[in-house]
Amino acid sequence: MISLRYHIVSIAAAFLALAIGVVLGSTALNGSLLSGLSDEKSNLGNQVADLEAQRNALNARLADADSFAGAMGPKVVQGALDKRSVVLITTEDAKPADRDALRDLVGQAGASVTGEVQLTEAFADPAKADQLRQVVTRLQPAGVQFPTAGDPGTLAGALLGSVLLLNKDSAQPQSTPDELAAALGGLTDGGFVRPSQGVKPAQQAIVLTGGQATGDGAGDRAATVARFSTQLDRAGAGTVLAGDPASAEGTGAVGNARADTSSTSILSTVDNVDTAAGRVTVILALREQLDGKAGRYGIAGNAEAPAPGVDQPGS
Repeated sequence: MISLRYHIVSIAAAFLALAIGVVLGSTALNGSLLSGLSDEKSNLGNQVADLEAQRNALNARLADADSFAGAMGPKVVQGALDKRSVVLITTEDAKPADRDALRDLVGQAGASVTGEVQLTEAFADPAKADQLRQVVTRLQPAGVQFPTAGDPGTLAGALLGSVLLLNKDSAQPQSTPDELAAALGGLTDGGFVRPSQGVKPAQQAIVLTGGQATGDGAGDRAATVARFSTQLDRAGAGTVLAGDPASAEGTGAVGNARADTSSTSILSTVDNVDTAAGRVTVILALREQLDGKAGRYGIAGNAEAPAPGVDQPGS
């Protein structure tokens, strides 16, 4: 007869065997799993190393290309703006190094820089829009007709265009020296601009901005600079709005201008002014503006070509 003790021992043995099997099975599984994960980690590490090597190689090639563009730039633009004049207009986030390099390249192209006007943060601040509109309207020179559009960017472009840019047909001032001084003085007193000393009217303008606007009202700030640049273009012999690649995004001034067909039909934009090649493109775009043409240039997806006269890769 099978005793109760036998039953207990048999059940205990069965559970012990099951436990041993689970332990042995999980140990083998864990070993296999860990080995697989280790192999996967090694493969991923190799892929990362390969991608880093490719990135470093591409960066080196870009650096070489930019160095070449920097060395050849003065020769490429030589005489492109012979005996012309250009006024620089910058936003607060524009890089001084880009401004200085552009100033040098304008001179190497044969043109003179007549001065610089910096647009302050308040200029594009949506909270200051009504104040800017009132100041601009009060400073309207006699005989100058402003556009019916009531946004402050367009109105400010009309005001500064009338005093900072020469007539595109006659190359003569469109306002008196007193009206120029009054416009810059009024906007300075209002906290909207910071002009350099002795700014004079020019035939063309470069509006140099930084990257993508961020924070509350970013889109409105970008739109103000874009509309200002467009109206400035209408006032003289041509304007180029230039920024870095981030400026070509939706909340960047370049991107905002490119999204508006009324701007792209007359205003030229460059989205890689932080490179030597981009700065050369700005000069070539100014030259193209003198011929009544405009384009979207640079490396962003919404650019139509790297530079005037250069086809987009793959086109």
